[in-house]
Amino acid sequence: MASYLLPEFISTLAKLDHFDREAFLRVHESGEQLVSLHMNSEKNILQNGDWPENMDGPAFEISGTVPWAADAYYLLNRPSFTLDPLFHAGAYYVQEASGMFVAFALKQIADLSQKLKVLDLCAAPGGKSTLLQSLISPESVLVSNEVIKTRVPVLTQNMTKWGRANSIVSNNDPAHFKQIPGFFDIMLIDAPCSGSGLYRKDPEAALTWSQDLVKLCSQRQQRILADVWDCLKEDGYLIYSTCSYSREENEDILDYIFSQYPCESITLGPDPAWNIVETISNRSGAFGYRFYPDKTSGEGFFLAVIRKKQKVDSNKSNEYPEQVPRSAELKIKKWIKEGLLEYIPVGDSVHAMTPDLANDFGLLKKSLYLKKAGVRVGKAGVQDWIPDHELALANYLKKDSPTIGISYSDALHYLRGEPFDADIALKGWHTVEYQGLCLGWVKLLERRMNNYYPKSWRIRQ
Repeated sequence: MASYLLPEFISTLAKLDHFDREAFLRVHESGEQLVSLHMNSEKNILQNGDWPENMDGPAFEISGTVPWAADAYYLLNRPSFTLDPLFHAGAYYVQEASGMFVAFALKQIADLSQKLKVLDLCAAPGGKSTLLQSLISPESVLVSNEVIKTRVPVLTQNMTKWGRANSIVSNNDPAHFKQIPGFFDIMLIDAPCSGSGLYRKDPEAALTWSQDLVKLCSQRQQRILADVWDCLKEDGYLIYSTCSYSREENEDILDYIFSQYPCESITLGPDPAWNIVETISNRSGAFGYRFYPDKTSGEGFFLAVIRKKQKVDSNKSNEYPEQVPRSAELKIKKWIKEGLLEYIPVGDSVHAMTPDLANDFGLLKKSLYLKKAGVRVGKAGVQDWIPDHELALANYLKKDSPTIGISYSDALHYLRGEPFDADIALKGWHTVEYQGLCLGWVKLLERRMNNYYPKSWRIRQ
């Protein structure tokens, strides 16, 4: 037996559908560590399906595609992502492959060309939110929420890197979403769980497993579902997932939902070649999908989709936001492509949002604690306009905006907050680009360069 797997934990798995004890133990003993990522569809860097050549930076080698998610790949190695400027530019997100099954589920239940309102309730650090963001239409709205305050900054950072103007980051308890009943078409709850599906990646965590922990997680999951159920519209879809093997946190939770609410279980029909195990809960007969690392190229994971069949009285009242002063709008339009976004003042800054998000912003601001809204464009300084880092990473800058293309070594200097050589006569604000992707801003003065890469983002290696 893999030395880090507790015997009492293994004994609880024996009753699970298609559990193969010997194969399960063998794959945990192997020490194999899979590395996978999904690409940012608006910052495509692949060249004929291969990673761009970069002799100076980390070496990437793609070993295959993740079959249930588009633009997702396995790597042969685990390079130092911290030392890859493209990672900091938001070209890709490093995510465990099984969790990308959310993409397949979303495609099965939704017309992604339509306007959708999507909630990722337990979103930090942002893997599933960035995945959702790449799939939904520009007219859709994504709310990425994180309950734990200390985890919000990393979520905000990753959503900023993804560069879209139709998303919100919030820091709310699930109960707060009762204030916007019937608002969302799709709700993803990647629920806090005992985490047993990730023990191969984190063997030390296996020693913390207990039945009491599983029971505590199950109770928490039920409370979360009860608190947020109202914010899902009638005929809306709940995507429920965990990285746990425990039936109490998966199939039993489906039975709990069916015992409390009128709903319908949705089958997804994954390709049999993927070796994903379809399960059926004991009491309600709800369908779920299990990933075992000895059967699939990924870690332990569970996902189910439920359709809500219950009327909801939606909250239709909205508060329309203030308009940006004309003088500020004229300054902004020097930087941003016209006709795509609306501009809204938030505090001392101006934010750019898609029209649909701008339309919902008043209601969301009134109901939730917002930490990020659309793309923060910048704010007025004493003498000139100060562009924000979010604007540099978004895909809305005009093509003729002043830009400095830099080498790999200079990119590392920039990401550390250091100056670098820039033989450019034109003074003022410039974006810094590496291999065609923006990293942030610098301001060139008469005798020096000011590096505006955010201090809290700077690398220390």
